[in-house]
Formats: sequence, C-alpha cells, structure tokens
Amino acid sequence: MIKLATTKEELEKIFQLRYEVLRKPWNQTYESSFDELDKISYNAFIEESSICIACGRLDILNSTTAQIRYMAVKPEYRGKHYGQQVLVYLEKLAKEKGIQKIILHARENAVDFYLKNNYKIIQPSHLLFNTIQHYLMEKTL
Repeated sequence: MIKLATTKEELEKIFQLRYEVLRKPWNQTYESSFDELDKISYNAFIEESSICIACGRLDILNSTTAQIRYMAVKPEYRGKHYGQQVLVYLEKLAKEKGIQKIILHARENAVDFYLKNNYKIIQPSHLLFNTIQHYLMEKTL
C-alpha cells in the first residue's frame, strides 16, 4: 500500500532508501539524499516489513506544473511495478492539486521506464556526479 510520509520516522526510512539507491553507489553523503523541500513536498512510499522499498517525491512548482524527484526502488524489488505504483500515485495527487504538467529529470537508465509511462523526452539536462546523464522529461496530465 502506498502512503504519504507524515512522520519523521517515515521520512528517515525514505531518506535511507534514497541514500542506498541514489547516492551511496557514487560515494555521496547520506545528507545528499534529502533537502529543505522535503518539509513541504509530498513524499510517497511503499513499505514492506517496516522497510521502505519504493519512494518518490512530488514538488509543486507553480499552479500548473509539478516535478517528480527522488524516485527509487530497492534493487531486489525492481521489475515488480512498485516504481510504477509510486509514479501513478504521485501523478494522481498532482492532478487532484490542479496540476496540468509534470516534469522530471530522469537518469539515463530510467528513461525507458518513464517513456513506458507516457513521458516525453524534452532534452538532455545535467550530468550528475560527472557520470550520470539526465534527461528532462514531461507529461501532460
């Protein structure tokens, strides 16, 4: 079951997954797995046996546009549609908030996942940690 993080403990579980999947493999710090926007953003996650196995964050940028960030799934749970469940949940939440378009910066290895979920590539964006090519993608809701 997907839920929104409402406690410090739930956020810590999300930060731990972000760190393990999105930061640690590139020798980044634990602190790089969260930022000030976590206090005002919507953090969705799926938990199994009290462990966060999938997560994603929705940032409202303005009255019509939102951004999805920090999508992560524990490696042993990939291919089981947990990431897609989180993505669909965040898209539904965005739509309920009146958002018309979602943008995101997908890592090169995640582009196909977003294409399958009806996102379009706009352009290459940044190179994270001088290694990971990202692509600006968007979807009209």
